[in-house]
Amino acid sequence: MNFINLLKIALRAIANNKFRSFLSMLGIIIGVAAVIIMMAIGQGSKESVRKEISKQGTNVINIRPGADMRGGVRQDPSAMQTLKMSDYEAIYNEKKFITHVSPEVNSSGQAIYGANNTNASIYGESIDYFDIKQWNIEQGDCFTEEDIKKSAKVCVVGTTIVSELFPDGQDPVGKTIRFKSIPFRVVGVLKSKGYNSWGMDQDNVIIAPYTTVMKRILAQTYFSSFICSAITEEMTDDAINELTEILRRQHKLKEGDDNDFQIRSQQEMMETMSSTMDTITVILVVAAAFSLLVAGIGIMNIMLVSVTERTKEIGLRMSVGARGIDISNQFLIESIMISITGGLLGIIVGWLGTLICSSFGLPTAIPAWSIIVSFIVCTIIGIGFGYFPARKAASLDPIEAIRYE
Repeated sequence: MNFINLLKIALRAIANNKFRSFLSMLGIIIGVAAVIIMMAIGQGSKESVRKEISKQGTNVINIRPGADMRGGVRQDPSAMQTLKMSDYEAIYNEKKFITHVSPEVNSSGQAIYGANNTNASIYGESIDYFDIKQWNIEQGDCFTEEDIKKSAKVCVVGTTIVSELFPDGQDPVGKTIRFKSIPFRVVGVLKSKGYNSWGMDQDNVIIAPYTTVMKRILAQTYFSSFICSAITEEMTDDAINELTEILRRQHKLKEGDDNDFQIRSQQEMMETMSSTMDTITVILVVAAAFSLLVAGIGIMNIMLVSVTERTKEIGLRMSVGARGIDISNQFLIESIMISITGGLLGIIVGWLGTLICSSFGLPTAIPAWSIIVSFIVCTIIGIGFGYFPARKAASLDPIEAIRYE
């Protein structure tokens, strides 16, 4: 019996039992849709995080103090005072693979203007910081090198600060706000960046000369961190090696001594986040894939019932010359068609489900390979779970089958 005839018989059998066939497909539809939606959400979240990190520059490098052991107790890195002005000057003067470098200090507190106030963070930075973090000035100007030398009480503010302290629409440029009782004259307003992927408001920020924050607010002589940018993303490793060499020399560390600082690149952070998101996606997909296993068992059960119901038909076919392989292929084709049709409908439902998720603000992205894999998996399920019922049908004795009631 040729393939076309077997296909026609399988189609007729499915058409004669539409509702039962649909219920068999339903498990496949739900399973495939769930896998595609989970993969789309996982991939979309991964891309969203990557874009968020890329906005800050993939060539950005952060340097922070390292944890130290004192009296057998490991100290908090944030309490270490290992990053000094001499380190900043050495990096600034000797850099070859670095384009910009900015020392950093920060503090949190209340910003006040007139009767209005808001909680905010103030960051002490150099002018290079705006290039490193890709900040643009929307109104006014940035502070100058002269302001840094004089520890001038000037600042640049984010749009959230403006909306909280100047709700009546006043132009903030030229106005004086207070932070921890220290007056700061606003010289510029940053272009809005909105919230990042972690839900943090990037516009609730005040940026001032690092010397001003160090002397007038924190009263300290050390930095909490350095932020740098490599010439290109490809030169990030060279830049890290250069920074490590400079800081080890500055801190007089001997060969074999551990670094008393930590250097992390944005690229490294991106890879770590991508790896984490991949792991989460795999867990979600595996959980959703169990429904495909259940659906395959359902197809096998339905096909076994179908073999039992059509025992007499199978006996008649065998008695007029149908071979065991023909009977086996007939039921195998029927199983594969139910599985593949369910898979195609599942892909459509998964795509619609992804659109619904996107409409609720969830980041989604359907990888093309996920559709191909879903189709292949459905075919394997059809063959795998249809094989046993097909073999059972092929092994029936024609005489006994004809007598079956």
